[in-house]
Amino acid sequence: MKVFFSHLQNSLHWNLDAIPKARKTLSLKTIVLFLQVFFIVLLFALSNKSIAGLVDFSNGLYEFVAKKFGPEAPHRLQIMQSNVRQMKTTAGPHLKTNLLKSKDIQLEMPLLKRTNDFYNQVPYFTDLEHWGVDDYWATPVELVASFGGDCEDYAIAKYMTLKDLGVPVERLRITYVRAIKIGETHMVLAYYPTPDGDPWILDNLIPEIKHGSERTDLIPVYSFNDDDLWLANGTARKGGASTVRLWRDVIEKMDRESKL
Repeated sequence: MKVFFSHLQNSLHWNLDAIPKARKTLSLKTIVLFLQVFFIVLLFALSNKSIAGLVDFSNGLYEFVAKKFGPEAPHRLQIMQSNVRQMKTTAGPHLKTNLLKSKDIQLEMPLLKRTNDFYNQVPYFTDLEHWGVDDYWATPVELVASFGGDCEDYAIAKYMTLKDLGVPVERLRITYVRAIKIGETHMVLAYYPTPDGDPWILDNLIPEIKHGSERTDLIPVYSFNDDDLWLANGTARKGGASTVRLWRDVIEKMDRESKL
């Protein structure tokens, strides 16, 4: 069944002929006031656009994924939207403040578990199988709408979701590892309750969230978030994440998605 999406139509039309001639000649004061109001409204609109949430999907985006990934894709995004919004309600508006005050992992663990479980339901495919290329990092929208992805896609979606919920970025690190049991490079999301603490690992290989010290099957290579990049020895490079080309591509794709 074909899915159709309606667009809001702007029904406001200016009819200058209907304006009395006496009002067509505006004073300089009126023009200045009008421009001030216009720019305030414009700045407000731009501000709202810049803080759009991860799942504030537009009709244009729904149409785009329906054409690209099939008629079920919009429904999958709606399920994602519902889940993330429910988690936001659970987290509350002051999650970041509460996390910074608390040392109790139980405050954020329900959100970590639900985020991990939700994205791990998406079927695993290699990039070559799913995208036809050797290495492709998908946005959360692409992961869910296409209903397939690999370890990088899961880790990115979990990172973006937790960040959107209000989890401090400095506690999240997308981490490249060597997975000993499968003999491959792999990617997970690490959550650090404290900067030097033992991180919790969100992984698609196992359903449980365990401490990094328990995951002896994983050897860290490097990690990054929005701000920094860390090498395996703990050395940090401020702004180093921008050097990860595929990460830049993800950010650019998400920006394009937000403008559809």
